[in-house]
Amino acid sequence: MERIYFDNAATTPVDPRVIEAMQPFGWDVFGNPSSLHAPGREARAAVDRARAQVAALIGAQPTEIIFTASGTEADNLALLGTFSGRDLQDSRIVTSTIEHPAVLETCRYLEGHGVAVTYLPVDGEGLVDPDAARQSTVPGTRLVSVMVANNVVGAVEPIRELGRIAREQGVLFHTDAVQAAGHLPIDVRSEPVDLLSISAHKLHGPKGVGALYVRDGVRLQPLIHGGGQERGLRSATENVAGIVGFGRAAEIARSEMSAEAARLVALRDRLIEGIVERIPGAYLIGPRYCRLPGHVSVAFAGQEGEAIRLLLALDEAGVAVSSGSACSAQHAGEPSYVLRAMGFDPFRARGSLRLTLGRFNTEGEVESFLDLLPGVAAGLNSITTRRVGQA
Repeated sequence: MERIYFDNAATTPVDPRVIEAMQPFGWDVFGNPSSLHAPGREARAAVDRARAQVAALIGAQPTEIIFTASGTEADNLALLGTFSGRDLQDSRIVTSTIEHPAVLETCRYLEGHGVAVTYLPVDGEGLVDPDAARQSTVPGTRLVSVMVANNVVGAVEPIRELGRIAREQGVLFHTDAVQAAGHLPIDVRSEPVDLLSISAHKLHGPKGVGALYVRDGVRLQPLIHGGGQERGLRSATENVAGIVGFGRAAEIARSEMSAEAARLVALRDRLIEGIVERIPGAYLIGPRYCRLPGHVSVAFAGQEGEAIRLLLALDEAGVAVSSGSACSAQHAGEPSYVLRAMGFDPFRARGSLRLTLGRFNTEGEVESFLDLLPGVAAGLNSITTRRVGQA
């Protein structure tokens, strides 16, 4: 059996059409976009074209797109840029307990510098309660930051309602859309969103390039100072090849999103149904339907402690899956903070298996995985039983 890749939430394979678009910018088109000569102007035109493509993906104006080196940097720019250079006394930020570390660690940094942070709880499906957000948006709140969709359990948050609450209170609203952009329709012209983070490698583009949407009129302080590129918010010579790839990936995602989402939902639902049918005690984590199109998070009752061993056994069998966020892999043996926030006890919070589908996954791969999984899981059970008996 050929290797199966079911970890698209961690990163996606680069679409060949994206690679084709990037190729001229490794050698033939090498100018600095800030240079005034012909090679520089050619590079600048490519960056401008990509900026328009990324903007179109979320319904923004090209001037509202700031290119960064990652989704993490975009999150940092949104949060730190909102507070930097301002009087932090009595300042507050509202976020959720299940945000990506790029947001949570930045919030902890801000706490260390005097900003009060309110962490909104989530329910058993990983969803934020808008009423809790309304009660927490008190005087002094400068920013509310809640992700579009959670990377660990796939839950899609009520962003429109949360953004509306922030806007009613005169507070900026940021959302980390790294997992959602290119997979769910987003239109910032109709959504009450002021700041939005994206990453190219989550939508079949290259690694090392992201973007922050900054609504016209919103003022941020830069994190990186220098030559004033990206409207002065992100100084550094642009990664032209990466930006071109990002633009092409965004263009493809926008044109194919509807059909691709429907295809992935069908594969996702087949995976969920097949796992629950074939593995006794298997259960879905997160909402059944209000989740990302290709995202499946499951666990096996009473065997949650075997999740890492199951992951490694599947890898040995040729299937790449995850036990949660790739950015938390160094803490793989620890309980997931996302599952803990959802009410899981420490044992069960170690036990999720994340399978995330992408553009190049097929129905045949799903069926092959479902045929393979029971045997791999049974092998682990027999090992566990022998060890218990020997003890």
